[in-house]
Amino acid sequence: MPSTAPLPARWRKSSYSGGNGGSCVEVARLGDGRIAIRDSKNIGPLLILNRIDWCTFLDGLGASGSA
Repeated sequence: MPSTAPLPARWRKSSYSGGNGGSCVEVARLGDGRIAIRDSKNIGPLLILNRIDWCTFLDGLGASGSA
């Protein structure tokens, strides 16, 4: 669910972003159990996922690296 509403969140950047000039995705856990995702260089719209969708997303990332 895309959103542009400001959220009280503690954003974390991937440790993999160090070698590419800092452009990366940031994630934050929201107080209601959802996960917010944003572009670190263009902080605008957010992608907000529930826990099940977040886990599915992470599983997909792991599967894409094994092909």
